[in-house]
Formats: sequence, C-alpha cells, structure tokens
Amino acid sequence: MMDPEVQERISVRRAKLDDLEEQLVKQSAEVRAEREDLAAERVLARMGEQVAAERAATAPTVAQVGGKGVLLIPHRAPEMAETALPPEYQRILASVRAAGGPVMVRQVGRTLGLDTGVRGKLEPLRGKLRKPADRGWLHKRPDGRFTVRP
Repeated sequence: MMDPEVQERISVRRAKLDDLEEQLVKQSAEVRAEREDLAAERVLARMGEQVAAERAATAPTVAQVGGKGVLLIPHRAPEMAETALPPEYQRILASVRAAGGPVMVRQVGRTLGLDTGVRGKLEPLRGKLRKPADRGWLHKRPDGRFTVRP
C-alpha cells in the first residue's frame, strides 16, 4: 500500500495538471478562433481590393483638358453595366432606348426637356450622343440618327 502523503501529492499534482490542461485547451481554442478571424479578414480585404479595382475600372474618370475637368466615357465591355456611365449619359441612353427606334438629336433633346427650338442648345447634346456612340454604347446611323446597341 502507498503512503497517504505520496498519494496526496500525486492527487494535488494531477489536479494542477488537469487545470493546466484545461487552460491550454481554452487558449488553443482562442488561438484557432483568432487565426480564423485573421484569415477571414484577409479574405475580406482581398475581396474589398478586387471590388475597388473593378469599380475603378468601370468608373468614369476625369481628365484635365484646357484646364477643365472633363468626364471620360468608358468603352463598353460585355460585362459592363450602364451604371459605369455618368448619370447624365445614363439619362441620354434611357431617352434613346425609350424612343424604341432610331432617334434624332432633337427628339432626345425634347425628351430631356431641352429647348429644341434653338440650334445652339442641341449641339452640346449632339456631342454627348457622339461620345457614347464612339465608345460602343450607342450606334450612330449614316442618316445621323442614334439607336441603342443590343
């Protein structure tokens, strides 16, 4: 039979080791959870960078021409939405689309609420229709009418 004092020391040591093991298991779980959080943050950061890069690629950019800020209309790509265009150009595209067929600059001007009786009011609009046509958003027909590209 074992000495009671030795048995007591073994029991005390076993209890201390059990407590230590419990603490280590808890710390290990906390470390694993923190690692998972960091991995998730890296994934979120990477996804955020990708989204920012996609937005930058489709966002209208501003260039300086003659000291003025000028919006650049992006070239149309198959996956690109009309929201990549400045709001003014989105309204122009919507006006051409609403016409349901080839439309003249004057008709677009009327839809947008411009004074179409004054030729000088239509020339800036004509330029605004040519830009999206040059970049694949609209089609300019030989007769000067515009249609939306399919």
